[in-house]
Amino acid sequence: MSDAAAKRTPKVNEPDQIWSPLQRVILPSTDQLDTIPLYMDTGSATGVQLSTMNGDAHTDSQSPSAAMPGKEAHAEDFLSRRSTSVRPGERVSFGTYFNAFPASYWRRWTNLDTVRLSVRTTGTGAVSVYKSNARGSLQHVQTQRVDSPATSTFELSLKPFGDGGWYWFDLVAGSEPLILEEAEWQAPGEPVKPGAVTLEITTLNKTSFCINNLRILGEHPEALAFVKEVLIVDQGTEKVADAEGFAEVEALLDGKLRIINQANLGGSGGFARGMYEAVENGSDYVLLLDDDVVMEPESISRLLTFADRCKTPTIVGGHMFDLYNRTVLHTFGETVNPYRFQPDQPHDQMTLGHDFVRSNLRHTPWLHRRVDVDYNGWWMCLIPTKVIQDIGLSLPVFIKWDDAEYGLRAKSAGYPTVSMPGSAVWHVSWIDKDDLVGWQAYFHTRNRMIAALIHSPYEHGGRVVRETGYIDLKHLISMQYFTAQGRVMALRDLLKGPEHLHEILPTKLPEIRALTKKFSDSQIQAEPEAFPAPVMHKPPRHGQGFSAPSYTTLIPWAAKTVIRQLTKKVPASSLEHPQAYIAHQDNKWWRMSQYDSAVVSNAEGTGASWYKRDPKQLRVLLAEAVKLNAEILKNWQKLSDQYREALPEITSFEAWKKTFAEHSEESK
Repeated sequence: MSDAAAKRTPKVNEPDQIWSPLQRVILPSTDQLDTIPLYMDTGSATGVQLSTMNGDAHTDSQSPSAAMPGKEAHAEDFLSRRSTSVRPGERVSFGTYFNAFPASYWRRWTNLDTVRLSVRTTGTGAVSVYKSNARGSLQHVQTQRVDSPATSTFELSLKPFGDGGWYWFDLVAGSEPLILEEAEWQAPGEPVKPGAVTLEITTLNKTSFCINNLRILGEHPEALAFVKEVLIVDQGTEKVADAEGFAEVEALLDGKLRIINQANLGGSGGFARGMYEAVENGSDYVLLLDDDVVMEPESISRLLTFADRCKTPTIVGGHMFDLYNRTVLHTFGETVNPYRFQPDQPHDQMTLGHDFVRSNLRHTPWLHRRVDVDYNGWWMCLIPTKVIQDIGLSLPVFIKWDDAEYGLRAKSAGYPTVSMPGSAVWHVSWIDKDDLVGWQAYFHTRNRMIAALIHSPYEHGGRVVRETGYIDLKHLISMQYFTAQGRVMALRDLLKGPEHLHEILPTKLPEIRALTKKFSDSQIQAEPEAFPAPVMHKPPRHGQGFSAPSYTTLIPWAAKTVIRQLTKKVPASSLEHPQAYIAHQDNKWWRMSQYDSAVVSNAEGTGASWYKRDPKQLRVLLAEAVKLNAEILKNWQKLSDQYREALPEITSFEAWKKTFAEHSEESK
């Protein structure tokens, strides 16, 4: 584009043209300045990112080029949630996660073919608009010079964004500060009448998180404008209503807050209650939120605005950032691998745990490709009540796989799910958790298998039963007998059929936790001094430690290991002293299988437990796991028919209403 074309005045709209808001440009609150790179950065439009944090250089293996030291972002320049000042001669870019416009999503899922960017400024300088394509190639669209005061508008086509791409703008100040008063992305025509939302949080003893999120809502009344009710489903023993600060936040919410106390029915029980109540109170949507999150309140209006304009009723979810490393995005979208029936990434270029400080939006090509998903995590997920009325409520599975199964069920009924960029929460990361070990192993195993029985397109569920057997063996030869016991219980309960799922919702977790007394590997001690000093009478050969078997040697290695563990007597010294202390990150099945006993730290770093090899436990649990997996594989089609036929009943309003009535604390 020539300089003359770049400087020409954008098309002036007809006086009677009406434009309605889609997405406002926002800035971080003053207590969240560590998130600045998600809202604004000081990089050039096409060069490498310039750091907003202390001028430090950052590198990233996913970035085409390393970030160079740059100008700091100054807290005093942020004038409000919508306004900032650009210092003389400097440039800031809004090509960021929260402020770039995800054009390809609007192009794909709504009927819009044109949007308008409106930027109101004070001072002299320039407003430059850019776009990208699905490959992450950046293109300059148009530049307008501005004098004080000015409103710059740009009409922008959505037609080129079939597979991906964003719009954004940069501000360049002249010889004096250029102030962004406000900016927003708009759609032609009258605003769509917004749907009413029930915002529901399921909580279990996370009172401080709940109070904080209620306060955020109360302090951002624009986020509450179309919220019909804020519903807390409190399943804990530490009640939100008794927490310090509750009266204050209740007053801020101006009569919109309601609390339901019920027994601990898990995430699925809490979220199903939110779905149920949203339909009952006449809401158009339910917005499900985890309790251990910090929300970006603007996300609420963004999800609602997008959902209201979707071509068909659509589930619209927000992304998840790491609460303790706030510029790190957990995932950009999730699918289910239909053959393995495991959560999967939509494409190979996607990076889990992407840090926007290390590589910003404009310099991370895979972020420009539109991601089509199977489901969105229920840390933040907006579901139309029309969908709920059609396909039912959550599966009664307590925890794990409820969100993935619901997305697959909705998809098969013709209702898509969209994970919407620019809408997100900060959530406690799974980096410091290992929910495949311990009491949650029961729910992982059973619920994955139930979801596969209902939705797998493959005969015998593809690879799911085989992988379940492999995982059982890994836990057993790692001396994780409590975990293995939970997995065996899961397979037993699966074979009993779907009719008992509601009945065991409140009882299964206490039953599993009662077993911890029988297994040393499930008994956590906080201090290292709680265990005897390690003694290793026979160290590894040549002092080289243990290594993982290769693919070609895996089967004979596994057979030899199982035989050794079954037949070799555990030395008395290993029952009196652990052979080693093992850090959580070193707790690999191929390493642990070589010990007779070891103290292993947990993922959270709060303690450790003593793993002890027990040939008798191994023999009993291995035999039962093999038997149960074989039975499931043999009867896969029969079980699949059984669970599919029961699905409408066990997810129905009537079934859940009965469960709520039996376990509602108000009714007691």
